[in-house]
Amino acid sequence: MMANRSTDILFQLIHSLEKSEKRHFKLYIKRSSGNEDLKIVQLFDALDKMQDYDEKILLKKLPFTKSQLSNLKTHLYKQLLASLRLLKTTENTDLQLSEHMDNASLLYNKGLKHQSLKILERAKEIAKANNKLNFLAQLLSLEKKIETLHITRSTLEKTEKLTIEAREISDHIDRVTRLSNLALLLYRWYVQNGHARNEADVKKLREFFKQNTLLDTSNLDDFYEKLYLYQSYSWFAFIRQDFIMYYRYGQKWVDLFENEPLMISVETGHYVKGMHNLLNALFDLRHFSKFQVVLKKFEEYYNSPQGQHHDNFRIHTWVYIHLAKINWHLMTGTFKEGLTLVPEIIGQLKEYASYIDHHRILVFNYKIATLYFGSGDYNTSIDYLHLIINDHVDLRYDLQCYARLVHLLAHYELGNYELMESLTKSVYRFMAKMKNLTVVEEEMFKFLRKSFQISRREIKPELEKLLSKIKHLEYNHIETRSFAYLDIISWLESKLQDKTMSEIIYAKYLRRKDRKVKPEPVMLKA
Repeated sequence: MMANRSTDILFQLIHSLEKSEKRHFKLYIKRSSGNEDLKIVQLFDALDKMQDYDEKILLKKLPFTKSQLSNLKTHLYKQLLASLRLLKTTENTDLQLSEHMDNASLLYNKGLKHQSLKILERAKEIAKANNKLNFLAQLLSLEKKIETLHITRSTLEKTEKLTIEAREISDHIDRVTRLSNLALLLYRWYVQNGHARNEADVKKLREFFKQNTLLDTSNLDDFYEKLYLYQSYSWFAFIRQDFIMYYRYGQKWVDLFENEPLMISVETGHYVKGMHNLLNALFDLRHFSKFQVVLKKFEEYYNSPQGQHHDNFRIHTWVYIHLAKINWHLMTGTFKEGLTLVPEIIGQLKEYASYIDHHRILVFNYKIATLYFGSGDYNTSIDYLHLIINDHVDLRYDLQCYARLVHLLAHYELGNYELMESLTKSVYRFMAKMKNLTVVEEEMFKFLRKSFQISRREIKPELEKLLSKIKHLEYNHIETRSFAYLDIISWLESKLQDKTMSEIIYAKYLRRKDRKVKPEPVMLKA
């Protein structure tokens, strides 16, 4: 059976390399020009030319046995990483600090204590300048070890300063660890479940947040402490669908980087994620004008040398920009214009398959399905929804539920009434099992069940009843969960007004596009 790109780590690594990185590897490896190294160059060239990894074909091309191939692959992988490390050290703060730490340790082990301490001093300056306090803790640990075990003629003042610095760093790391743990666990909760399903979920979240955050956050002045605090509040607000609070902390997250621009290159991933969350908040609030401003800024960053510098972050920035572009068309009702993005997105997703997590694929499939649904192409919408429904993953139960609901509505639109009764029961059971039924869904299922028993001429009064029952729930913090996945109200209004869903949403966009969002005063209590 042929392996694919995602199953062979060496093949993935080689095909992720840029031309300059491949050229550097060749120069790096040929310096030693040992027999073993010449073999791995042969292996490198063969893998570089392959479109897909196939070990049988590889063994036919190269004069190696299967056991030799395994050993050579391991050796080549290590040498590629060594080459990349050498090439990238000057442009990556973490690699620079690691190199300084390694050099200081080597010199200390050779008995050259003063040389080691000089390197540690230089490294400490770099760590402080780049807010790398975790690295600073490691550097201080080695410095304290040298000062404790040897007579270095350091002054008492310097020794006292070292102990104070170490204590401050320890306290800082404890705060950052607690806040980063909180941010991570909240994000994991969202990836698993989506938005809070009911008041019980909200209560649990509040208790969890209160137990795991810091009692006093008023005096935080370190970059990372603020970063993880803002991330924690962002996820906490987003899960509860408090979109104003989500917006406020998304903006504070991005502002943190804009106030310290150096940190954009140091913590690129966090900056990119912050921009993504800010755009999501503006989408949820339908703040059209600011959404366009932030998206334009994000695209300018993506097209800059800094935005193109790291493959990993370049790909994730592309993902977030294209999710934002789809969101623009979803909130303005320009569904057919949005569909022009789909071929490029599908092509890029295939190219980036090894680098994009499954969660993002689920989200793209759902958003593309809703574009097709909104444009009236229900068959293609169903095709994309099937990709979610038939994908048995332990992720985003909310998307799995709403994919089934939109799938049900697509069959309703197509007039596939012979399927509707059994499909409605199936979807209802699934959503009930996942505890995903709000008042909005309950009312929708009542309507759908009733629709089997009445004629098409009698349907409008039932649609009016359904709209009157759910419209007032549009701003309820639990019920808004339903509206975040599909604009049910606009769908109902389109049926009642004999207009397309696109026309209804676009008219709302024209009425609301100049609306401003005024964040409330920041409260640092959960």
